[in-house]
Amino acid sequence: MANKNTNLHRAKRCKDDEFYTTYETIENELAHYAEQFKNKTVLCNCDNPFTSNFTKFFLQNFNVLGLKRLICTSFSPYASVQPSLFESFNDNNSKGYILDISKINKSDFTSETISDFLLSTHCVKELNGNGDFRSLECINYLKECDIVVTNPPFSLFKEMVSEIMKYNKKFLIIGNQNALTYKEIFPLIQNNLVWTGYQFGEMKFRVPQDSEPRSTRYWVDETGQKWRSLGNAMWLTNLDNERRHENLRLTQCFNPLIHQRYDNYNAIHVRNITEIPFDYTGIMGVPITIINRYNSEQFEIIGEANHGSDSQYDIFKPILNGKEVFKRILIRNKANAI
Repeated sequence: MANKNTNLHRAKRCKDDEFYTTYETIENELAHYAEQFKNKTVLCNCDNPFTSNFTKFFLQNFNVLGLKRLICTSFSPYASVQPSLFESFNDNNSKGYILDISKINKSDFTSETISDFLLSTHCVKELNGNGDFRSLECINYLKECDIVVTNPPFSLFKEMVSEIMKYNKKFLIIGNQNALTYKEIFPLIQNNLVWTGYQFGEMKFRVPQDSEPRSTRYWVDETGQKWRSLGNAMWLTNLDNERRHENLRLTQCFNPLIHQRYDNYNAIHVRNITEIPFDYTGIMGVPITIINRYNSEQFEIIGEANHGSDSQYDIFKPILNGKEVFKRILIRNKANAI
């Protein structure tokens, strides 16, 4: 665990790695999957029971969703540094926390704050370790759950997905769109094992108070809370949703003046999704945002064009008229495939 802990500590220290999800973001996405949570055990394995909006959402909607059990674990960056201060739930505690609850009465949130409820019911305990989601202690909770829902540190996104897939769990997690072309993630997309959720693009997040000001996508609200927005955020999931079965409407005919061939590979370059030709039979290099509109019944993903060497799925470096262009996803229209 030494290297893993070092990586997780680094992730927690990185100002660009801590993005706290709003309640509205969670509520808007989960509205599309409500039926799939009935009688399920949900694990939020990057979530402080007292401050996480994931915890708040599932506590407030425990009975509405018909959950069987809710488990939330949090990471403490102070493990092996300070003695336990569990009695006061101090943020400098050396241990992580776990919320584990299987029943909530309808009246529990009518007059109490969530913190008061958690303290009064004693459903939050101290973990034996620091709450690293990859620790044996937390992996055991992963084994017991049905669905993982969280916003992991972006730098550990691929490790989170790897652990979830290893234990064959359902999930709904937030990440950066750049992760879609990671060699650990892209094959899952290509083989139709995971796909994107409903919110893809602009999302706003609370950030730590010691975050450095930025010239763009950064603001401080009237309470002094710092915020950042990301234009390339996404939900990634293997929970079925309606939008992944919708065909992308294609209106453009193939035009060799617009759809030029790459210098080094037999495929055409498509500048944006709206220019995908409906009548082309070969391979097309399209923006990575196609993954958000991808229907495996309509298209086949052949691979990607990035550096030409990242993995077996990275087929070539996209060069057009002597100039390298931004990475592309290589697809073929199944209706025209020959």
